[in-house]
Amino acid sequence: QVQLVESGGGLVQTGGSLRLSCAASGRSFSTYIMGWFRQAPGKEREFVAAISSSGAGTYYADSVKGRFTISRDNAKNMVYLQMNSLKPEDTAVYSCAATVTAWSRKTDKYQYNYWGQGAQVTVSS
Repeated sequence: QVQLVESGGGLVQTGGSLRLSCAASGRSFSTYIMGWFRQAPGKEREFVAAISSSGAGTYYADSVKGRFTISRDNAKNMVYLQMNSLKPEDTAVYSCAATVTAWSRKTDKYQYNYWGQGAQVTVSS
């Protein structure tokens, strides 16, 4: 079992930055692939970024590549999402999630077993 709690959301202007944090409790955090997903009003939840259990591998959705950075600190049971050059279309509820699935399935939200409650990110134009 893993419990996940996000923090760091808020309101920012276009072009601004935010850093989301996800605190994990429970055993074996370092064995999980961690992902960030987002859901805008009226839209399905979509993949944003993932990081391998060791942190050596990362992967991003095309829409955020070059602007967002995912990282983790296994000693602190934390995963982060640094978001730069934010755009209004980045407005959504952002959730972190954990999975033990194969790396090849990292973008599939149905492979993730544990989810945080979500953090609102609003980017004003």
